[in-house]
Amino acid sequence: MGTLVIGGDHHSPAFKSQIIAYCQSLGWQCRDIGAHGSESCDYPLIAAEAGRLVARGEADLGILLCGTGVGMSIAANKIGGVRCVCCSEPYSAAMSRLHNDANMLAIGTRVVGPELAKMIVKAWLDSEFEGGRHSRRLNQIADLEA
Repeated sequence: MGTLVIGGDHHSPAFKSQIIAYCQSLGWQCRDIGAHGSESCDYPLIAAEAGRLVARGEADLGILLCGTGVGMSIAANKIGGVRCVCCSEPYSAAMSRLHNDANMLAIGTRVVGPELAKMIVKAWLDSEFEGGRHSRRLNQIADLEA
């Protein structure tokens, strides 16, 4: 296993605690950032902090939580080297790792419940990048960042 950074906005504290406990039960070390209460906060700042930790290698992977997962994923993808995917079901989560080497996952706390979120997280964490023809495509994506 390794280290996960897990960040969330004001919609996610209780949900985030459940995801952190679940990831720890799978053997992951978790770094909890972001909101710890319901007071409104700015999700782009949380996504950027988590994204920078992943991009610098201070965390192996990252999970972001907000109402829909969309805003967090958009913000995280502004950080060079981050490939964040917003998922609401396990298949896309697994494929994002297998084919796209997604290093961050965003989940909407108002879209899926905690048990489905755990299934999504497990599918994502259990999958590894296949490389091969997908590496060429990741290089093309990296060129778009440059």
